[in-house]
Amino acid sequence: MTHTPLKTFILGTLRRNGPMTFERYMALCLYHPEHGYYTQGRERTGVEGDYFTSPDLHPVFARLVARQAAEMWNAMRGPRPFTWVEMGAGRGLFASDFLGWSASALPEFFAALEYVAIEPGADQRQRIEARLANAGVGNKVRLLANLEELAPVTGCFFSNELVDAFPVNVVTRTGGRLKEIYVTAEGDDLREKTGPISDPAVAAYVARYAHPLDEGHRVEVNRHAHTWIQSVAAKLRQGFVLTIDYGDMANRLSTPDRPHGTLLAYHGHTADEDYFTAPGETDLTAHVNFTALIDAGNAEGLEHAGFTTQEKFLLALGEATQFSDVYDADQTEAEMLNARLKLKRLISPEGMGNIFKVLVQQRGISKPELTGWKFERHKAVSRS
Repeated sequence: MTHTPLKTFILGTLRRNGPMTFERYMALCLYHPEHGYYTQGRERTGVEGDYFTSPDLHPVFARLVARQAAEMWNAMRGPRPFTWVEMGAGRGLFASDFLGWSASALPEFFAALEYVAIEPGADQRQRIEARLANAGVGNKVRLLANLEELAPVTGCFFSNELVDAFPVNVVTRTGGRLKEIYVTAEGDDLREKTGPISDPAVAAYVARYAHPLDEGHRVEVNRHAHTWIQSVAAKLRQGFVLTIDYGDMANRLSTPDRPHGTLLAYHGHTADEDYFTAPGETDLTAHVNFTALIDAGNAEGLEHAGFTTQEKFLLALGEATQFSDVYDADQTEAEMLNARLKLKRLISPEGMGNIFKVLVQQRGISKPELTGWKFERHKAVSRS
């Protein structure tokens, strides 16, 4: 395969400077200013992209999250403005559906709402701006390149499939000792090799969340998730952090049945472990360690308020209306059937419904009981 521009750049860097950690390599693959997967303006999701996200499937996802957002606003006694910060806004589908439905179904909430969409790629921000303008909600949204541009807010920080795309160190145990995975150049190819742990914090993470790591097994260390939650906490005066992503608690991630860890490459709706063939044109992701997110949040004054699966979260929010939000006016029978099938994909425990988890953290609200986590509360009560 012809080298991608980024592969040529990385090979040159390795020849000059020697091996780099996998974390550095992944950061270049995803966020290189010109050739990174997330910065070059390529179509990442949907039919023409490399994978589907929940907002790609049907507007009901954003509509149900909007219902939860309105409940959060009420739990905070209706602050004005209530700032909803979407981090990693992608194509703007979620924002368009969230705002369009809130305007008609939740007018009081919509009137108090300030929507901020954060997306690092300039081309992508232009596409979002055009989509929101066409939907008639462009004047409701502020588009920012990064979190640093935002002043502290009262409201909610929301992300869907963001944390899985943070660069990770990869650690293995060989000969009874922890080693780190590095990337090196062999001729015109990229290869991996083991080397010493690059930072004591990497070893400390493994000791805390993946001990004992079996011989030959691998685990990812997402230190950027810790930094990110620190940054979010610093920007939240009062309110919530709502994180939806694939992953689990630490004790269910680093297990004997995952000897290679959770790192995957996505290209053309296919997932594999080919991380080196087409850097810059392939998405690299790793499952989110929600235990680490909770711990990092606690250290920054964010209280853990709920954790559940996407299936239970959406079922709880759709229960009151029997998912009438799925159907738009004047839908045909065929369109209604298609909508039901897409809802099934969102909540199926064999697919997105169980793989994706939903974490809520909060600051400054006294014991909020949010509908999205009610089935987890009921489960806890039934065991007592």
